[in-house]
Amino acid sequence: MDILFVNISKNVYLCFPNQPDSCIRTERLFALKEAMYILMLAAIVMTVFGNLLVIITISHFKQLQSPTNLIILSLALVDCMLGCLVMPFSMVRWVEGCWLLGEHFCKIHSSLDMTLSIASILHLCLVSIDRYIAICDPLSYRLKATKNTIAMCITVIWLFSCLFSFGIVFSKVNIMGLDSTKINPCAGNCALIFNKEWGIIAPLLNFYIPGTVMSCLYLKIFHVARKHAKILSNRTTVVVCREMKGQVSEQRERKAATTLGIVMGVFILCWLPFFLTTVIEPFIGFSTRLDVFDALVWFGYFNSMFNPLIYGFFYPHFQKAFKIIILRYIFHIKNSSKLVL
Repeated sequence: MDILFVNISKNVYLCFPNQPDSCIRTERLFALKEAMYILMLAAIVMTVFGNLLVIITISHFKQLQSPTNLIILSLALVDCMLGCLVMPFSMVRWVEGCWLLGEHFCKIHSSLDMTLSIASILHLCLVSIDRYIAICDPLSYRLKATKNTIAMCITVIWLFSCLFSFGIVFSKVNIMGLDSTKINPCAGNCALIFNKEWGIIAPLLNFYIPGTVMSCLYLKIFHVARKHAKILSNRTTVVVCREMKGQVSEQRERKAATTLGIVMGVFILCWLPFFLTTVIEPFIGFSTRLDVFDALVWFGYFNSMFNPLIYGFFYPHFQKAFKIIILRYIFHIKNSSKLVL
């Protein structure tokens, strides 16, 4: 009787009770599952509508269709797709503790997840390169950063992200040499794992190199911005008293430091824990709990939620454009026509 009771109780916790190789379902309190769904749905809605607002704004206003904003437009499209096509399925997988949509769709979901996450990171890197040229080499910026050049760079990012991600998942090079129990331990599992080689190559190409480039460029931008602030403040000595001049210069430096600090801080905070774990996991026998790994994945997703706030709401032109879009087309307030960019 004891043995029979144990078998029945185990079937209750299986993802697929009728399959002998089924994964064990993660049991959670109903209140906890509700809280998780509410928090993650809020993150999905903010990600989708925040980035959708950026897409509509740049597409609607020709004044905002600069080379830099084309990058931000493509970045918003990437992050919006992540919120629509990837995050909802990842949410159900984490809360329910099982992948219920089959192995083939698991591969497609993992490939899309990698594609859009990599594309988002590389777009951020492209933004830093664009800003570096604009601030540190302004005389040649218009020649280098044309719309055609930016469009070509964006196309390369999309192609690389897609080919890299789908190529790895469907060729299975990421799991070559691994024990079969690690590759597909049970039915209902959809965890993307890497062997030691690809556990180093993938994070290196898609996070550590772009992250290092971004860090170096933003440090250089910050240094040049401080120089420009001092030069501009020195030119105002005739009109502005010395005390006021110092305050203006200090405010500019503080604003530049704050903006750059937020950009790099959010990026590193969101993605570093996940990519550190990805590198370490193959060397410690994949011992990280699935709940911990899912939490790190969602930290990375949060970067896509914060991107429209950082690259949109922090700039005055975007703020005015958002006000026009919201007041005129959502609340139908006619006086919004008086707002100009």
